[in-house]
Amino acid sequence: MLTDPKLRSQVDALWDKFWTGGLTNPLDAIEQFSYLLFLKRLDDRENAAERQAKRKGTAYQAQVKKEMRWSIWKQMKAEEMLKHLKSVVFPQLASLTDEASSFGIYMRGAECKINKPSLLVEAVNLIDQMEISQQNQDVQGDLYEYLLSHLSIAGRNGQFRTPRHIIRMMVQMLDPKPKERVGDLAAGTGGFLINAHQHILEKATSKDILEFDEDGSAHHLIGDLLKDDERKFMQGKKYLRGFDNDSGMTMLRIGSMNLMLHGIQEPQFFYMDTLSKGYEGAGEYDVILMNPPFKGAVDKGDVHPDLPSDTTKSELLFLHLILRALDMGGRAAVIVPDGVLFGSSRAHVELRKRLIEENRLDGVVSMPSGVFKPYAGVSTAVLFFTRGAQTKNIWFYDMAHDGFSLDDKRNKIEENDIPDVLKCWENRHTKKFLETRDLRIGELRGLLAPMKAERLDLQKEINRLTFELAIDSVSDGLNAPTPFATETQSRGEGNKKESLSLSVSVAKSLSDAQAKLANLNSLISNPQSELDRLTRQFWVTKEQVKANKYDLSASRYRQVEADAAYHEQPSVTLERLARLEGVMLDEISELKKLLK
Repeated sequence: MLTDPKLRSQVDALWDKFWTGGLTNPLDAIEQFSYLLFLKRLDDRENAAERQAKRKGTAYQAQVKKEMRWSIWKQMKAEEMLKHLKSVVFPQLASLTDEASSFGIYMRGAECKINKPSLLVEAVNLIDQMEISQQNQDVQGDLYEYLLSHLSIAGRNGQFRTPRHIIRMMVQMLDPKPKERVGDLAAGTGGFLINAHQHILEKATSKDILEFDEDGSAHHLIGDLLKDDERKFMQGKKYLRGFDNDSGMTMLRIGSMNLMLHGIQEPQFFYMDTLSKGYEGAGEYDVILMNPPFKGAVDKGDVHPDLPSDTTKSELLFLHLILRALDMGGRAAVIVPDGVLFGSSRAHVELRKRLIEENRLDGVVSMPSGVFKPYAGVSTAVLFFTRGAQTKNIWFYDMAHDGFSLDDKRNKIEENDIPDVLKCWENRHTKKFLETRDLRIGELRGLLAPMKAERLDLQKEINRLTFELAIDSVSDGLNAPTPFATETQSRGEGNKKESLSLSVSVAKSLSDAQAKLANLNSLISNPQSELDRLTRQFWVTKEQVKANKYDLSASRYRQVEADAAYHEQPSVTLERLARLEGVMLDEISELKKLLK
């Protein structure tokens, strides 16, 4: 997500300039912005490679022709710059890679639709000011997502990007290896493929070379530890493959450009409705990472015959497709709407049964409902499974926080379960880790039990004192002198003072008890938060899930110890009702006297 306010305002300014400059079709504006952004980042990458070669003292072999370099043609006069872009730069875009790659195919149709020299100059200057090379690594996808939000169509048909930190979590948990075939069958702008590639490079780069930014993203991913056959495979056509059914080609071009900029010289990112009869990729992947679109029904007549015919729900069909596309022993991490976990239809139950009975369901991470805001508030989960293996026990994690607020603003916050998710997943089979965690859970429960008992006692006392204070205030009102006070009423002044003194004492006791309760709640807060976090991870047996119609809802199995709520004894409540009734009768009696 694009969180930098300065960058967002710069994008807004560029959007406005495109609009006033004649690019009134929003998709055209997005596409032209993407081309310019690609050319800028291409030049930044070339400059970085030149500097690295200079530091190493080696000769640099240019990868991009001089006439295509942003830093060269941006120095031209406005009219000359626009002419150069149309006649030299754009016609050569497809030649930057193999013509059979997705980049080569889709960039053959790339067209510069900017027709005003002044607009081009303004756009170039604004993109320069954005300092793109200093931003997060997948900033082009973030910018595309932000521009989509201007169209009022983001989220329609499931068209919204997966937050980068969620992608990174899934990639780290699945841990793709250098010679594994990685795929995304509904790839959007290629975020999963790019992060999988970066993860593999990070694991294969010497620790003393790596640097990490504040978001935890690794830089200087040179893969110096890769073997020759691994490096060769990673430049081949079976390494990373993505598909998307964006018939307008915008996302396919952006995805291909993204892969190119991250070192994939021949991107394999093609147009295809992978649910359709036209897709035949069975058993072709070792790893699949996906966030399939949750767009409801699909065209039943075009669904591949190998997929179930009893449903047209895309989220169910994609899971069957993934099982078909994975090779035996292949692994997948897939985001699904919560309905997949507990849906009671035959299609829902049969899918979950297949995942568990015919494959190995490795884990379920339940995510908070605000993860995809502002585009959607749907609750989601990540399923981790291995094709063809055997399910025995299923690992669950009930995530409550992802490091961002769960409202439309999605601001950064301190609460973040993802580091714990990763730690628990990595050590889920480590006996010592699990025992240490269980021991700490026992310690926390032992620590909290007496404090919670004391809290109940305080709540009981506060309830009593609140009642006494209320009774005293009513009694004081009954004893108050009237303008026509009798001698008997005057003699009651002493009783009134005594009653007032008692009320002050009760009020002080109530205030003291409330202060003690507030202090006790603050003491309970930290250990309770730790206990809540430690119990978010748990295991469920296959038999338990099977007995519940293969329901995979974390809330069904997680054992949450609800705090005992304070409830007054019925006998005490009845006694107080009687006292209140007595006070009311006294008040009625006094009113009758006034009426005589």
